[in-house]
Amino acid sequence: MIKRLLVMCSFLAVSTASLMAQTKLAPVDVQDAWVRATVAGQQGTGGFMKLTAHEDLQLVRIATPVAGVAQIHEMAMRKDNVMEMRAIKGLDLPKGKTIELKSGGYHLMLEDLKQKLDQNTNVPLKLFFKNSKGQESTLDLMIPVSLMPTHGH
Repeated sequence: MIKRLLVMCSFLAVSTASLMAQTKLAPVDVQDAWVRATVAGQQGTGGFMKLTAHEDLQLVRIATPVAGVAQIHEMAMRKDNVMEMRAIKGLDLPKGKTIELKSGGYHLMLEDLKQKLDQNTNVPLKLFFKNSKGQESTLDLMIPVSLMPTHGH
């Protein structure tokens, strides 16, 4: 009886370990993601979210089929008190620290839009990350389109 119980316990341990190995965790947790709705003819819009990485990562690129250009942007005040928006090559995501992509700071910029982005639809978005060892990972998202921030999505 004890021998049978030990065999069952070791089988459960192996099964749990293989299940954990098969279940790939997302490299980051994403909260409150949204893309600003557009009007006909509008060529660009912003994407916003909160990212919390499970290890030190860098967000290095984004892609979406709805835009010809998809970039990580930074808005910052220049020395002459002029607000400047520019694309950046990567955004550091320290392990466990929530980084907010928002208006007036870091955000995603979608330009050369291929279609109008209507409220209450979703935009497919792929995030590309690199860790400190140079290993890459990705995360596919469906982001809600809204006129204002959506909380709890």
